[in-house]
Amino acid sequence: MFSGIIEQKGTVVSFGEGVEGARRLRVHAGALAGECPLGASVAVSGVCLTVAQRDGGHLEFDVVAETQRRTMLGGLRAGGEVNLERSLRVGDRLDGHFVQGHIDALATVARVGGTAGEHLVGFRGDAELMRCMIAKGSVAIDGVSLTLAEVTENEFSVTLIPTTLRLTTLGALRTGDRVNIETDILVRTILATLSRISADGPVSQRTTTATPITLARLVEAGFA
Repeated sequence: MFSGIIEQKGTVVSFGEGVEGARRLRVHAGALAGECPLGASVAVSGVCLTVAQRDGGHLEFDVVAETQRRTMLGGLRAGGEVNLERSLRVGDRLDGHFVQGHIDALATVARVGGTAGEHLVGFRGDAELMRCMIAKGSVAIDGVSLTLAEVTENEFSVTLIPTTLRLTTLGALRTGDRVNIETDILVRTILATLSRISADGPVSQRTTTATPITLARLVEAGFA
Protein backbone atom coordinates (compact mmCIF):
# COMPACT_ATOMS: atom_id res chain seq x y z
CA MET A 1 0.00 0.00 0.00
CA PHE A 2 1.22 3.49 -0.90
CA SER A 3 0.08 7.08 -0.45
CA GLY A 4 0.90 8.60 -3.83
CA ILE A 5 3.43 11.00 -2.32
CA ILE A 6 6.54 10.60 -4.47
CA GLU A 7 9.80 10.42 -2.54
CA GLN A 8 12.06 11.10 -5.50
CA LYS A 9 12.57 10.56 -9.20
CA GLY A 10 14.76 7.71 -10.39
CA THR A 11 16.62 7.34 -13.69
CA VAL A 12 16.33 4.20 -15.84
CA VAL A 13 19.79 2.72 -16.35
CA SER A 14 18.70 -0.29 -18.39
CA PHE A 15 15.65 -2.39 -19.19
CA GLY A 16 16.92 -5.66 -20.61
CA GLU A 17 16.15 -9.34 -20.77
CA GLY A 18 15.43 -11.11 -17.50
CA VAL A 19 14.26 -14.63 -16.72
CA GLU A 20 11.11 -16.55 -17.67
CA GLY A 21 9.76 -13.84 -19.97
CA ALA A 22 10.28 -10.97 -17.54
CA ARG A 23 12.55 -8.02 -18.20
CA ARG A 24 15.01 -6.68 -15.64
CA LEU A 25 14.58 -2.97 -14.90
CA ARG A 26 17.57 -1.23 -13.35
CA VAL A 27 16.98 2.19 -11.82
CA HIS A 28 19.38 4.65 -10.25
CA ALA A 29 17.60 5.59 -7.02
CA GLY A 30 20.39 7.30 -5.10
CA ALA A 31 20.07 7.32 -1.31
CA LEU A 32 16.58 5.79 -1.52
CA ALA A 33 18.11 2.49 -2.63
CA GLY A 34 19.72 2.07 0.78
CA GLU A 35 16.25 2.10 2.37
CA CYS A 36 14.92 -0.70 0.15
CA PRO A 37 15.95 -4.24 1.16
CA LEU A 38 15.54 -7.21 -1.16
CA GLY A 39 11.88 -8.17 -1.40
CA ALA A 40 10.64 -4.68 -0.53
CA SER A 41 7.72 -3.19 -2.45
CA VAL A 42 8.39 0.00 -4.38
CA ALA A 43 5.93 1.91 -6.54
CA VAL A 44 7.68 2.69 -9.83
CA SER A 45 5.57 5.33 -11.60
CA GLY A 46 2.60 3.90 -9.75
CA VAL A 47 3.30 0.21 -10.41
CA CYS A 48 4.03 -1.94 -7.35
CA LEU A 49 7.26 -3.85 -8.02
CA THR A 50 9.49 -6.02 -5.83
CA VAL A 51 13.15 -5.22 -5.29
CA ALA A 52 15.06 -8.14 -6.87
CA GLN A 53 18.58 -6.73 -6.56
CA ARG A 54 20.28 -3.78 -4.90
CA ASP A 55 23.79 -2.43 -5.25
CA GLY A 56 25.08 1.00 -4.42
CA GLY A 57 22.46 3.51 -5.42
CA HIS A 58 20.72 1.17 -7.85
CA LEU A 59 17.58 -0.96 -7.58
CA GLU A 60 16.55 -3.77 -9.93
CA PHE A 61 13.06 -5.13 -10.55
CA ASP A 62 11.61 -7.97 -12.62
CA VAL A 63 8.80 -6.70 -14.85
CA VAL A 64 6.58 -9.49 -16.20
CA ALA A 65 4.95 -9.43 -19.64
CA GLU A 66 1.51 -8.58 -18.24
CA THR A 67 2.87 -5.48 -16.51
CA GLN A 68 4.77 -4.44 -19.64
CA ARG A 69 1.59 -4.73 -21.68
CA ARG A 70 -0.84 -3.01 -19.30
CA THR A 71 1.31 -0.12 -18.05
CA MET A 72 3.64 2.51 -19.44
CA LEU A 73 6.62 0.64 -17.98
CA GLY A 74 6.79 -1.44 -21.16
CA GLY A 75 7.93 1.65 -23.05
CA LEU A 76 10.72 2.70 -20.68
CA ARG A 77 14.13 3.43 -22.15
CA ALA A 78 17.55 4.10 -20.63
CA GLY A 79 17.76 7.70 -19.49
CA GLY A 80 14.04 8.02 -18.81
CA GLU A 81 12.75 9.04 -15.40
CA VAL A 82 10.30 7.27 -13.09
CA ASN A 83 8.54 8.24 -9.86
CA LEU A 84 9.59 6.25 -6.79
CA GLU A 85 7.75 5.65 -3.52
CA ARG A 86 8.41 3.06 -0.82
CA SER A 87 5.46 1.20 0.70
CA LEU A 88 3.70 2.65 3.74
CA ARG A 89 4.51 1.55 7.26
CA VAL A 90 1.85 1.21 9.96
CA GLY A 91 1.56 4.58 11.64
CA ASP A 92 2.90 6.61 8.70
CA ARG A 93 1.26 9.94 7.94
CA LEU A 94 -1.13 9.60 4.98
CA ASP A 95 -0.67 12.84 3.04
CA GLY A 96 -2.13 11.55 -0.23
CA HIS A 97 -4.71 8.75 -0.45
CA PHE A 98 -4.61 4.95 -0.35
CA VAL A 99 -2.87 3.69 -3.49
CA GLN A 100 -2.42 -0.03 -4.17
CA GLY A 101 0.10 0.13 -6.99
CA HIS A 102 -2.28 -1.80 -9.26
CA ILE A 103 -2.85 0.07 -12.54
CA ASP A 104 -6.42 0.13 -13.83
CA ALA A 105 -5.76 1.58 -17.27
CA LEU A 106 -3.63 3.85 -19.40
CA ALA A 107 -4.77 7.36 -20.25
CA THR A 108 -3.49 9.75 -22.93
CA VAL A 109 -2.51 13.37 -22.35
CA ALA A 110 -5.05 15.44 -24.30
CA ARG A 111 -3.91 18.96 -23.42
CA VAL A 112 -1.32 20.80 -21.38
CA GLY A 113 -1.65 24.44 -20.41
CA GLY A 114 -2.15 27.00 -17.70
CA THR A 115 0.21 29.30 -15.87
CA ALA A 116 3.37 28.71 -13.86
CA GLY A 117 1.34 28.65 -10.66
CA GLU A 118 -1.55 26.59 -12.04
CA HIS A 119 -0.45 24.00 -14.59
CA LEU A 120 -3.46 22.16 -16.03
CA VAL A 121 -3.19 18.75 -17.71
CA GLY A 122 -6.15 17.01 -19.35
CA PHE A 123 -6.34 13.27 -20.05
CA ARG A 124 -8.56 11.04 -22.16
CA GLY A 125 -9.66 7.61 -20.98
CA ASP A 126 -12.05 4.89 -22.09
CA ALA A 127 -15.61 4.58 -20.80
CA GLU A 128 -14.75 2.01 -18.13
CA LEU A 129 -12.07 4.28 -16.68
CA MET A 130 -14.27 7.37 -16.79
CA ARG A 131 -16.93 5.62 -14.68
CA CYS A 132 -14.59 5.91 -11.70
CA MET A 133 -13.76 9.60 -12.15
CA ILE A 134 -15.49 12.08 -9.84
CA ALA A 135 -14.72 15.80 -9.78
CA LYS A 136 -12.78 16.65 -6.59
CA GLY A 137 -12.14 12.94 -6.05
CA SER A 138 -8.73 11.25 -5.93
CA VAL A 139 -6.68 9.63 -8.67
CA ALA A 140 -3.08 8.37 -8.94
CA ILE A 141 -1.33 9.37 -12.18
CA ASP A 142 2.04 7.66 -12.67
CA GLY A 143 1.91 7.05 -8.92
CA VAL A 144 1.23 10.68 -7.95
CA SER A 145 -1.79 11.30 -5.70
CA LEU A 146 -3.88 14.09 -7.25
CA THR A 147 -7.31 15.67 -6.99
CA LEU A 148 -9.50 15.62 -10.08
CA ALA A 149 -10.30 19.18 -11.16
CA GLU A 150 -12.85 18.60 -13.92
CA VAL A 151 -14.51 15.50 -15.35
CA THR A 152 -16.45 15.28 -18.62
CA GLU A 153 -17.79 12.29 -20.54
CA ASN A 154 -14.41 11.19 -21.87
CA GLU A 155 -11.83 13.54 -20.32
CA PHE A 156 -10.55 14.43 -16.87
CA SER A 157 -8.07 17.06 -15.76
CA VAL A 158 -5.80 17.86 -12.82
CA THR A 159 -4.00 21.00 -11.74
CA LEU A 160 -0.32 20.59 -10.86
CA ILE A 161 1.44 22.89 -8.41
CA PRO A 162 5.09 23.89 -8.93
CA THR A 163 6.28 21.39 -6.29
CA THR A 164 4.65 18.49 -8.15
CA LEU A 165 6.10 19.68 -11.45
CA ARG A 166 9.57 19.81 -9.93
CA LEU A 167 9.60 16.62 -7.85
CA THR A 168 7.79 14.20 -10.20
CA THR A 169 7.86 13.17 -13.84
CA LEU A 170 4.52 14.89 -14.51
CA GLY A 171 6.27 18.16 -15.27
CA ALA A 172 7.61 16.62 -18.48
CA LEU A 173 4.24 15.43 -19.84
CA ARG A 174 3.39 16.40 -23.40
CA THR A 175 0.27 15.92 -25.53
CA GLY A 176 0.03 12.31 -26.70
CA ASP A 177 2.02 10.84 -23.79
CA ARG A 178 0.48 7.84 -22.02
CA VAL A 179 0.30 7.56 -18.24
CA ASN A 180 -0.56 4.93 -15.64
CA ILE A 181 -3.90 5.48 -13.93
CA GLU A 182 -5.06 3.97 -10.66
CA THR A 183 -8.55 5.06 -9.68
CA ASP A 184 -9.69 5.55 -6.10
CA ILE A 185 -10.18 2.17 -4.41
CA LEU A 186 -13.21 3.49 -2.51
CA VAL A 187 -14.99 4.51 -5.72
CA ARG A 188 -14.16 1.16 -7.37
CA THR A 189 -15.45 -0.77 -4.37
CA ILE A 190 -18.71 1.17 -4.21
CA LEU A 191 -19.37 0.83 -7.95
CA ALA A 192 -18.57 -2.89 -7.97
CA THR A 193 -20.79 -3.55 -4.96
CA LEU A 194 -23.72 -1.56 -6.31
CA SER A 195 -23.39 -3.27 -9.70
CA ARG A 196 -23.57 -6.68 -8.04
CA ILE A 197 -26.58 -5.64 -5.97
CA SER A 198 -28.32 -4.35 -9.10
CA ALA A 199 -27.59 -7.51 -11.08
CA ASP A 200 -27.84 -10.16 -8.37
CA GLY A 201 -30.42 -8.88 -5.91
CA PRO A 202 -33.22 -11.18 -4.63
CA VAL A 203 -35.54 -12.39 -7.37
CA SER A 204 -38.50 -10.83 -5.57
CA GLN A 205 -36.86 -7.40 -5.92
CA ARG A 206 -35.85 -7.66 -9.59
CA THR A 207 -37.83 -6.26 -12.49
CA THR A 208 -37.26 -6.70 -16.17
CA THR A 209 -37.25 -2.91 -16.57
CA ALA A 210 -34.75 -2.19 -13.78
CA THR A 211 -32.08 0.35 -14.71
CA PRO A 212 -28.50 -0.59 -13.68
CA ILE A 213 -26.93 1.54 -10.97
CA THR A 214 -24.25 3.73 -12.52
CA LEU A 215 -22.05 6.59 -11.35
CA ALA A 216 -24.21 8.99 -13.37
CA ARG A 217 -27.33 7.84 -11.52
CA LEU A 218 -25.56 8.24 -8.17
CA VAL A 219 -24.50 11.78 -9.07
CA GLU A 220 -28.04 12.60 -10.20
CA ALA A 221 -29.40 11.30 -6.90
CA GLY A 222 -26.90 13.32 -4.90
CA PHE A 223 -24.75 10.42 -3.64
CA ALA A 224 -21.51 11.46 -5.41
